[in-house]
Amino acid sequence: MQRNLEDRSFLLLLLAVTFGFGLLILPFFYAIFWAAMLAILFAPLHRWLIRRFPGRDNVSALLTLLASVLIVVIPLAVMMTMLAKEGARVYQQVSSGEIQLQVLVDKARAAMPVIQELAERFEIDLGNVKQMLSQAALTGSKFFATQAFNFGQEYLQFTVSFVLMLYLTFFFLRDGRSLIQLLIRALPLGDTREIHLFQKFAEVSRATVKGNLVVAMVQGSLGGLIFWALGIKGALLWGVVMVVLSLLPAVGSALVWGPAAAYLFFSGDVFKGVVLVLFGFFVIGLVDNVLRPVLVGRDTKMPDYLVLLSTLGGLSLFGLNGFVLGPVLTALFLAFWQIFMEEFNNGEEETFVDEDEASGG
Repeated sequence: MQRNLEDRSFLLLLLAVTFGFGLLILPFFYAIFWAAMLAILFAPLHRWLIRRFPGRDNVSALLTLLASVLIVVIPLAVMMTMLAKEGARVYQQVSSGEIQLQVLVDKARAAMPVIQELAERFEIDLGNVKQMLSQAALTGSKFFATQAFNFGQEYLQFTVSFVLMLYLTFFFLRDGRSLIQLLIRALPLGDTREIHLFQKFAEVSRATVKGNLVVAMVQGSLGGLIFWALGIKGALLWGVVMVVLSLLPAVGSALVWGPAAAYLFFSGDVFKGVVLVLFGFFVIGLVDNVLRPVLVGRDTKMPDYLVLLSTLGGLSLFGLNGFVLGPVLTALFLAFWQIFMEEFNNGEEETFVDEDEASGG
């Protein structure tokens, strides 16, 4: 009785202290999360360096950290800086009148009279449409300019999180294997289950980050290139926007080049519109259809529709970080249910069959 009371008290305090520690590190969750992602993503390189420099774990971890900064961190920082600068530039052009959306709408209406007829039939005031488009362009471009300003204001917080991420990445690389072994000892789920879950977490995280970023960068580069070739203003901005939206499987890049192609058709540039549609379907779309299943779907072992749903849900709940968190949570959900079906349901089904056969016998 005394022993039972002591165990319950200890477990209660263990949960309370663990909860308190969770609240303590909660403000740095994303820094910890991305440190773990970088460590998982570059673990193969780290293992190769350990074999190359045996007994020099610090050197191997430091070299791997430098490689991750050069390959992932710096390009992403440059991309987001470009997005903020281009957004601020477009905002200035729209607000100063250099870009006049009213003229573009009038041009589209003159090129395709059917637009005027449809507007009259459905009692749509094209003047209001022009005003709405102008307001939308101002709001959208102002958002990027505001984000750049907010980034400047929150520079200290970002710097702390960024330095913490790099600091933790070094230790996750160097001590990652021992940390995982410690977690396996501590968690009361059974070693076999825990190893399976950790493997699934690593597989899905690596596939999602690596695959989605590669696909997004390729699609955004191709989109920006075709926009520049067709003379569409803000090609750099739309290319970077396409990189971000391409994190959405199947539909992401089309959210940019689709409306752009429609505008080209409406404004009378039919040839450019046809070129953009063909390039979007057969080049940009081919990248998504070919690379994403190879880099993401094959390793996550999830169907395309589930990858799309989990990505959309993750982005809705966690913001931009959700393009990884969503598929990872979904993969863990599937892994837990797979373990449950294999270890619990199968046993119950076999017992039921045995009892039925026994009663029939």
